[in-house]
Amino acid sequence: MASRSRILPRSFYDRTALEVAPDLLGKILCHMGKGVLTSGRIVEVEAYLGAQDAASHAFRGPTDRNRAMFGPPGRAYVYFTYGNHFCMNVVTDREGVASAVLIRALEPLEGIEAMKLRRKDRSLTELASGPGKLTEALGIDRAAYGH
Repeated sequence: MASRSRILPRSFYDRTALEVAPDLLGKILCHMGKGVLTSGRIVEVEAYLGAQDAASHAFRGPTDRNRAMFGPPGRAYVYFTYGNHFCMNVVTDREGVASAVLIRALEPLEGIEAMKLRRKDRSLTELASGPGKLTEALGIDRAAYGH
């Protein structure tokens, strides 16, 4: 069961996003929301390198929205996008250096019935097959920012 998995130490994330991203593949992301544990195996990620990456939210420096990306490592950077869904990144690298890995897709493991309710009874392969879909399935929202 994923609920018995050990939590990764902060030191796991205290590396560049390019180093952390491939090591996140196969790890289990768990979320307790509204008393329901949901989890999935990470199957797709995307690294963002802050000031050296024009696609990164931190490319132009710290703002109220992206402040979590500047550390400490191991925290969640959750943001609302396209006016309709949340995305979740894990912050990497040393504090003060903006770097993060977007969790793009999961293979659902636990709390599948709750995921189906949240995603309006989508098929198992569609429950968490994109960054907005996985946050909706797991019940991750702005409340997870910085966690």
